[in-house]
Amino acid sequence: MSEHNEEQPLNLDIPNHLEYSDDHVWVDLADGELAVVGITEYAAEQFGELVYVDLPEPGGHVDAGDEIVELESSKAVQPLISPISGTIRYVNRDVADDPSVINGDPYGEGWILKIELDDDEPELLNAEQYAKAVR
Repeated sequence: MSEHNEEQPLNLDIPNHLEYSDDHVWVDLADGELAVVGITEYAAEQFGELVYVDLPEPGGHVDAGDEIVELESSKAVQPLISPISGTIRYVNRDVADDPSVINGDPYGEGWILKIELDDDEPELLNAEQYAKAVR
């Protein structure tokens, strides 16, 4: 029975233009200077309906591997682990006011932070690698 489940792909949106961490965080490096960070649709589904997002203040520095945001759902409290190092320049206050935005649009309006990169070569997965990791 488990073999059958493994063959069925998860019906998840995994945009090709983003990069991903093993911790289900996406990073959009298209801007070149600021990296937009959020959680993947997979993570949003695993958490369930988010009820609280504890955002850091802009201006703080984070290192890859740091817990930078606390996400609380009806199921659990989960930290968001930064996959990149840099300075937090913007936080999405809309998700603090209404965390369900992340559940509804994790790759768009549900972005969480914008970080000015220290290192422009973070070690991240491409969409295909991430899709294999969550299957």
